[in-house]
Amino acid sequence: MGIIRKITQETGYRFLNFFTFDVTHKNGKESKYFVASRAKKEEELKAVTHKNNADGVVIYSVYGPKRDRVVLIRQYRYPINDYVYEFPAGLVEENEDFGEAAVREMKEETGLTFHPLKVDSIYSEPRFTTVGMTDESCATVYGYADGSCSIAGLEESEELEIVLADKEEVRRILKEERVALMCAYMLMHFLHAEDGRPFDFLHAEEGRPSDFLHAKEDKSFDFTETEEG
Repeated sequence: MGIIRKITQETGYRFLNFFTFDVTHKNGKESKYFVASRAKKEEELKAVTHKNNADGVVIYSVYGPKRDRVVLIRQYRYPINDYVYEFPAGLVEENEDFGEAAVREMKEETGLTFHPLKVDSIYSEPRFTTVGMTDESCATVYGYADGSCSIAGLEESEELEIVLADKEEVRRILKEERVALMCAYMLMHFLHAEDGRPFDFLHAEEGRPSDFLHAKEDKSFDFTETEEG
C-alpha cells in the first residue's frame, strides 16, 4: 500500500481546497499526488480522519400524484462550459443531518417541498464521487416532492432550470443530453421501475421492506402541477 509522507495545503477557500500529497508508491518510488477536497484544513481530510462524513447530498425525488415524474435540474457548469442534467444536490452544513440538508437544498434549488424516505443505511450511506482526484463523498436521499417550482431561492451564481421528467423525457435526456454520472444511473433505474413505484428497490437485504415511507403511500401530499420560473 502507498504511504503519504507529507500533506501541503495549497489554498484556503470556503468550499473547495487543493492539497499536495508527497507519497511513496508500493514500488518505493516517490512522487506527488494532487487532491481537491471540501476540507478547510489538513486535519479534516478523509486521508487523515479516515471518517466518511457526507460533504454533500444528492436528492432522488419523484413528483406528481402518479409518482411518474422525476425531479431534475439542468444546470450550467463552468468545468464543461455547458449545461448538464443532475439531481438537485448541495453541500451539507456543519452539524446538519443530510436528510435535513436534502429538504433545505430542494427548497432552495426548486421551490418544491421534499418528503424524504427513511431507508436502510446501505442505500443512503455517503459514497465517494470522483475518488481519483477528490475525497468528496455524497449521501443519497430518496423521497417525494410536492408544491410549485420556483427558482427564487437560487444564489446569484447559480444558473439552472427545473425539469419534471416522465419516462419518455428521461429516455430522451439519456440519449441526447449531458448527464451527471450518479444521476444517469438512477435515471436508468427509473426507466425500468414499475410505474408509480420507483422506490420498491429500497428494501432491506433480507428482502423485507425496511423502515421507510411505504406506510405513507396514502397519496396525501399536495401535488401541484404548476411550474413557475
